[in-house]
Amino acid sequence: MVDRIPSGIHGLDPLVEGGFKPGSVNLVCGGAGSGKTTFAVQFLIEGIARGEAGIYMTFEEKKEKLYDDMLTFGWDLEKFERAGLFKFLEYTPEQIKRVLVEGGGTIDAIITQLKAKRLVIDSITSFALLFQDELTQKESSLALFELINRWGCSAVLTSQAIQLSPDDLTAQLQFEVDSIIILYHFKKKGIRTRAIEILKMRGTKTPEKTMKLIIDKRGLTIDPAEVVTT
Repeated sequence: MVDRIPSGIHGLDPLVEGGFKPGSVNLVCGGAGSGKTTFAVQFLIEGIARGEAGIYMTFEEKKEKLYDDMLTFGWDLEKFERAGLFKFLEYTPEQIKRVLVEGGGTIDAIITQLKAKRLVIDSITSFALLFQDELTQKESSLALFELINRWGCSAVLTSQAIQLSPDDLTAQLQFEVDSIIILYHFKKKGIRTRAIEILKMRGTKTPEKTMKLIIDKRGLTIDPAEVVTT
């Protein structure tokens, strides 16, 4: 039985045999406001609670805004950064492209210094858009995954989903990830509803249903007893 990495998402781990696989790359897809960034940071907070340093790499978020937003959940990222358990890295997609060419570059040193075990890339969409054809996109994604594996990290990557159909998402993204989790935030009879679907997770039995997702002061919580119809 392979040890699992607790996700930190309330209610998720019992649904996926205890959490994410060590060293896995997990893709979290969803539209604007669906909770992708909260999911990603909550994953890092779980690691911090266990003494595992985490790195949050972004192409889009601003440090001050992220830190302020996460205080809503009681997560003081500035305090964790001072303690050497959290690192915020802002890169352009072009810089990450160069990192792949260099085989790690300065990120290697940062991960080694922190002894980081968890990594978030929020979001991977901008990076993927650098590559025009499907083959180059796939090759570059695999090169990034190989780096993550070499760093010894378990990773959560977020992706902005334009389509909400699982079939469209997998065709659109073309990533060789270990799991795909979709977050929904749709309007039904004039009321916004949140839901989560575990589309795939390699080597793991997953529920075949779309479940209610709640965002409150604790972060994200799944209610597996309530099935949501989209």
